[in-house]
Amino acid sequence: MATKPAEKGFSHKKVERNVTLLGALALLTVAIGGIVEIAPLFWIDNTVEKVEGMRPYTPLELAGRNIYMREGCYTCHSQMIRPFRDEVERYGHYSLAAESMYDHPFQWGSKRTGPDLARVGGRYSDEWHKAHLIDPRSVVPESIMPPYAFLAERDLQTGDMANDLTALYRVGVPYTKADIAKANDDIKAQADPDAGAGDLQKRYPKAQVRDFDGNPDRVTEMDALIAYLQMLGTLVDVDKAAPQERPSETEAAR
Repeated sequence: MATKPAEKGFSHKKVERNVTLLGALALLTVAIGGIVEIAPLFWIDNTVEKVEGMRPYTPLELAGRNIYMREGCYTCHSQMIRPFRDEVERYGHYSLAAESMYDHPFQWGSKRTGPDLARVGGRYSDEWHKAHLIDPRSVVPESIMPPYAFLAERDLQTGDMANDLTALYRVGVPYTKADIAKANDDIKAQADPDAGAGDLQKRYPKAQVRDFDGNPDRVTEMDALIAYLQMLGTLVDVDKAAPQERPSETEAAR
């Protein structure tokens, strides 16, 4: 009876039959891939290119963002416009990485039961947002979004917002000592135009100061959420940011 010739050198059969060797080679492959992807980051000062206009959230916007996450809005709405023609035509300029640099956690997402909200700021009036949150189908008949009328009835209870700003400061968000010290006062100043904004708009450029929910007698959770929605996508001038994304004519000619 003829015997099979002995296999010489490397063969898949040897690897597949030797669990230890297979595991070692798999680990080596993953390690090499990880090093190739991660190592370059140690020689990069910043992985996110800063763009003009970005700033941390005001305390009222941050409170609104907390409500946005508490109510699970991120499960149906993304905040990341991808660079595809259909998305850009519907939602506006595609999202820039710098627009999420102060988000902890970020709200990008990929599942959309509802529309993307990355540039919803300024697209609708405060009254529209309030009506939509109270009864979504009153303004969008085909909407399946649940109502959030209770937000207009709840006073905004944030606790000490200085703690929230301090926590974000510790992970790299550039809040100043003045921002942290005035956090609670800034909430009232932004939601009540008659209270006087002080230096709020100097410390937070483009901060919108007004009564967002139409009830000047109290600051509600509706105020905070609408303030957050109305600032989304409004800080960065994408037309000015565009030249940063394309090589200059001099570089292109080289």
